[in-house]
Amino acid sequence: MTDAMDEQDTPARLRGLPSRMLSMVAMQADRLVSEGLARADARKWHYAALVALRESGPASQAELSKRTGIYRSDLVAVLNELAERGYVERTPDLADRRRNVITVTEQGRRHLSRLDKLITSLQDDLLAPLTQPEREQLTALLARVLEHLSRS
Repeated sequence: MTDAMDEQDTPARLRGLPSRMLSMVAMQADRLVSEGLARADARKWHYAALVALRESGPASQAELSKRTGIYRSDLVAVLNELAERGYVERTPDLADRRRNVITVTEQGRRHLSRLDKLITSLQDDLLAPLTQPEREQLTALLARVLEHLSRS
């Protein structure tokens, strides 16, 4: 794989492909966010689970998997890590004792607040060459493309 710094060596016809640019930006953005979260002893799936629980309330593991897009089998490990750190708790579902309800704890809410600040900073790093209106425009355009592709 070509390093982003060697992009000038890439043929112009390849450099101009939107799908290629999106892929290259996605790889760099994922690296930037993953490394930033790692410095805070967190992972992107930790953040996703905490956001989903905070914004939509307690959920079963199946529901949380749907909300976050994290595969159920991967979500178990994520929840184990969050529970070990005291950020979430599992309690039996009163309607179906075979499943658990996951709830974010007060400690988890404080951790999420710190991660929100970090994510905002990482987004600023990622979009540094753009003005605020350009950032908003890019976000809106990406949302439209994603919505279109999600319908396919």
